Amino acid sequence: MFGLGDLEGAVMDVLWRAHAPVKVREVLETLSANRKLAYTTVMTVLDNLHRKGWAERERDGKAYRYRPAFTREEAAVRALREALDASGNPRAALLHFANSASERETEILRAALADKANRQ
Repeated sequence: MFGLGDLEGAVMDVLWRAHAPVKVREVLETLSANRKLAYTTVMTVLDNLHRKGWAERERDGKAYRYRPAFTREEAAVRALREALDASGNPRAALLHFANSASERETEILRAALADKANRQ
């Protein structure tokens, strides 16, 4: 995910897939299938994600339970917005994107723009 490191992205993926807020141990167990991590590493990553505003947490006894601060789709929108803002020329970036869009993506964009026009 744009703006996140590899491990931060993997942790966010766990949070987005979870059906309820999760503890550090649960995140560690999920990630341990693919990589060897220390509990303290996962705890630090979750604390950093909380500090950066990507994750929310609530106290559960002596531990915290974490959940995403926003949906994966909202994160994608934030990433797109940051990329456009950083491009130096949002118009040109959007035009290049439109030219690279698949037919299905073009249909989705047209429908979304029509919906937006109808709401205004």
